Amino acid sequence: MKDVRVEYFKSSGPGGQHKNRTLSAVRAVHIPTGLTAVGQESRSQSLNREMALSRLAARVSRHFAPRKRRLASRATRSSHERRLASKKKRGVVKKFRAERFRSDE
Repeated sequence: MKDVRVEYFKSSGPGGQHKNRTLSAVRAVHIPTGLTAVGQESRSQSLNREMALSRLAARVSRHFAPRKRRLASRATRSSHERRLASKKKRGVVKKFRAERFRSDE
């Protein structure tokens, strides 16, 4: 809790006079990382504070969780062959077009 700054503000959206007068929304900021979480669903400031703090705790734990190592992917043999076949076909089309262009001159 010593690394968390809690701010109170007016929540957004419809709600009339009650929403316009009370500071029931809560923003929790984890100072070292700069991560934030907001709670403004409830009319109660204390409930919103609990929601914001629990969301912030989840974000901070995800932030510091070790990341899974990425496995290098590799194209399948058939996709590799399809790609080469399409390149070869495209080359034949271009070669034919070039020969036709030369013969027109």
